[in-house]
Amino acid sequence: MTKTAEYIKTADANLLHTYNRYPIVLEKGDGVYLYDSDGRKYLDAAAGIAVFALGYNNKEYNEALKRQIDSLIHTSNLYYNIPVAEASEKLNKISGMDRVFFTNSGTEAIEGAIKSALKYAYTKEAADDYEIIAMEHSFHGRSMGALSVTGNAHYREAFGSGIGHIKFARFNDLESVKKLVNKKTCAIIFETIQGEGGIYPATEEFVKGVRALCDENDILMIIDEIQCGLGRSGAMFAFEKYGVKPDILTLAKALGCGVPVGAFLMTERVAEKSLVPGDHGSTYGGNPLSCAAVVEVLRQFEEKDIAGHVKELSPYLTEKLEELKARKNHVKSIRGEGFMRGIELDIPANDIVKAAQKEGLLLITAGTNILRLVPPLIFEKEHIDEMFAVLEKVL
Repeated sequence: MTKTAEYIKTADANLLHTYNRYPIVLEKGDGVYLYDSDGRKYLDAAAGIAVFALGYNNKEYNEALKRQIDSLIHTSNLYYNIPVAEASEKLNKISGMDRVFFTNSGTEAIEGAIKSALKYAYTKEAADDYEIIAMEHSFHGRSMGALSVTGNAHYREAFGSGIGHIKFARFNDLESVKKLVNKKTCAIIFETIQGEGGIYPATEEFVKGVRALCDENDILMIIDEIQCGLGRSGAMFAFEKYGVKPDILTLAKALGCGVPVGAFLMTERVAEKSLVPGDHGSTYGGNPLSCAAVVEVLRQFEEKDIAGHVKELSPYLTEKLEELKARKNHVKSIRGEGFMRGIELDIPANDIVKAAQKEGLLLITAGTNILRLVPPLIFEKEHIDEMFAVLEKVL
């Protein structure tokens, strides 16, 4: 039995079966490549589902975490710590927001955003039946609150009604949103680029229209950039391209580049009427280790202009995608922005994922027939070429 087979056998005997994992045991990474327990090398076009933006074995990142481990890992939020002060200042400055709460995941960031919006509405009128408008085909997480605003019935059907008072509009259909707005609407939540829903960017008309609708009715606009934020679109935040600003913003994934950390941020206007001591908390949220990761990630993003690098290479990636579409009949459409792209196929996408693995390329899907490309943001032209050589072969 190979080492890989042994590890898989052990894991399957002990883990709760909530994932249909591929038969690969990843052991180490370097740059944009991963290596399994049998020493096989893979080009990674998935980045741990859009997480490892700076690539693997980033020396500066590793050293920053090692220094913090040697200093202090956890304190709880009964006290201040140095990294949380630095991380909060940097993140607010770079995002244009005013207040931040650090979580352990994107799902927890969504939970906090929902609670913040409901508390804002409650503070104004002391009612507890306010409504939130979310989008069909959206994905915001697996916990009960995040699941309640996830616009895919399949994810929700086994778990009851969730938190209630949620309505679903059609993404990029402003009129469908307007039809749902009433005096009880307290928030509208959407992804700037839908991820699990098929890699659909929001249109300018839709984003600006929702912003205007929120302004007219004192409704909070919650933008979820857990996957598409932090450089992936070719801008630091995808919402910047539309010339708008959310009232509440959720982030995770690339925020820690592997260390579990998320955040929800808000404007001062929202903070003044929202969460107060006793309303929300997290034992691990904002711990020194995760915040040291945030500080280092944001430092590298700024100093190395990661978003600018993605923007610079995006036209080349688009060119290669269009070539693929022209040459391969199975490719029906190309969508997305920056280093967040979807290849729509007329065959099951997972078949291509499995075939690509045999050729040393790691891909993921978005739905049944869409290949999702979310590589590390340090991909260069030669990595794009290597990826497409495999895609052409397996298609």
